[in-house]
Amino acid sequence: MNIEEFRAELETRLLIEKQYLIQEASSMESQERLELLGKFNEKYRTLIQRLANESGIDLNAMYEGESSSDSSDTHLSYEQVILGKTMSIYDRLSDELYEEITNI
Repeated sequence: MNIEEFRAELETRLLIEKQYLIQEASSMESQERLELLGKFNEKYRTLIQRLANESGIDLNAMYEGESSSDSSDTHLSYEQVILGKTMSIYDRLSDELYEEITNI
């Protein structure tokens, strides 16, 4: 699985998790709902690990991109690359989750 496929699969699974948390928020007090944001962050990290395991990706291994010879100084792990490529998804979905749970 390449990084773009990984990103797409992670986004799909995070959308599902966001929906579950929104449903859970409807039966909670206002202050408890904000704790769901931390839970969403944990889900994000857990899903990255799960998808990496399913795809046979060692998150600690060095990422070998298309132009690995161009930047001999930059040695990034798969985990760092995946976090960099997926953080915008996490940010967008966590913002949406915040809006949803504060407007219940």
